Amino acid sequence: MNVLMINGSPRPGGNTAIALREMETVFAAEGIGTETVQIGGRDIRGCAACGGCFETGRCVFDDAVNEIAPRFAASDALVVATPVYYGSANGTLISFLDRLFYSTHFDKTMKVGAGVVGARRGGLSATFDELNKYFTISGMPVASSQYWNSVHGREKGEAAQDAEGLQTMRTLARNMAFLMKSIALGKERYGLPEGEPFQRTDFIR
Repeated sequence: MNVLMINGSPRPGGNTAIALREMETVFAAEGIGTETVQIGGRDIRGCAACGGCFETGRCVFDDAVNEIAPRFAASDALVVATPVYYGSANGTLISFLDRLFYSTHFDKTMKVGAGVVGARRGGLSATFDELNKYFTISGMPVASSQYWNSVHGREKGEAAQDAEGLQTMRTLARNMAFLMKSIALGKERYGLPEGEPFQRTDFIR
């Protein structure tokens, strides 16, 4: 089993990375592999709503989105981590996630998802909610912890002093591992939930 971890911070080795490393330690102990990809700081443009991905199965902008898409498809779980900017996730990360989720048409049902956020002080829960929307629109169970998945720190390395935040990361990783293994057993015995033909509606008559 493996977890794809997306670091949306433009600061390699910063507080977001500290949170992810805390999770990686638990995953390793649980026999689960991890791959961490640094997205923050990369040149990633937003979605153009061109619809080209419905014809080719990949985004028309050939960058990190198309690079990461096969790894997402092969993963059992996805962790998305970001610092908070004005009560929201890093803009580069949002552009990446918009295009990644929209242009990948493989079934994401029962891949476990978790958002992780870090900030000096405020905006954590709003950003956490923002990340969870990508999972819940895709049939992905959202893993929880003992508190909202957040760490505090402003200067590089300060998150290492947030004992409760680091414990929250470890608990999250243990809960994710349990959920991933439980889903694998359930799929083996029962298969995936039966789907229905999609009913698309809008409010224009």
